[in-house]
Amino acid sequence: MGNAKSGAVSKELLQDLKLSTKFSEAEITQWYDNFTKQCPSGRITPTEFEAIYARFFPESDAKSYAQHVFRSFDTNEDGTLDFREYVVALHMTSSGKITLKLEWAFSLFDVDGNGYLSKSEVFEICAAIFKLIPKEEVPDLPSDENTAEKRADKLWGFFQKDDRERVAEGEFIDGIMANADAMRLIQYEPNKAK
Repeated sequence: MGNAKSGAVSKELLQDLKLSTKFSEAEITQWYDNFTKQCPSGRITPTEFEAIYARFFPESDAKSYAQHVFRSFDTNEDGTLDFREYVVALHMTSSGKITLKLEWAFSLFDVDGNGYLSKSEVFEICAAIFKLIPKEEVPDLPSDENTAEKRADKLWGFFQKDDRERVAEGEFIDGIMANADAMRLIQYEPNKAK
């Protein structure tokens, strides 16, 4: 393998990602190979990203959720995801660390990127998450969670703010951690086969 072929991940990027994600060199190299096969340009466009989400949620409308997730991952705001952003995103969303997941969730809900959440942003993301839930599962939801509006109201209630106040990242994380139901409201996990 000695000769660094143009298709290999650079040593600098490998070191950077090993330090910032705790993934192994083998994992990063494997993902890089898959990434370059799937995205020969080295970048994922919003449309390609939406197509990936559509495969994960075949029964649902994942488009608006995918757009928000893409925005939260596109940290340099160039309108595409490069390999580094992709691996960091994998790390933040798959890590066992709850605080990492909640930091990412905060960036997802912070639609305008100003460092605070408004109730309208919470509603916008709750609406996108609600669209992920297949129609046949909606009747089984708790009565205070069976519309996007009710979910946003319930989630906002955990932060103990009035409708015109804002929520900072620390308050968001504390509010979610302190309420067992809150975690369910900031994500949608398809029902595992029973």
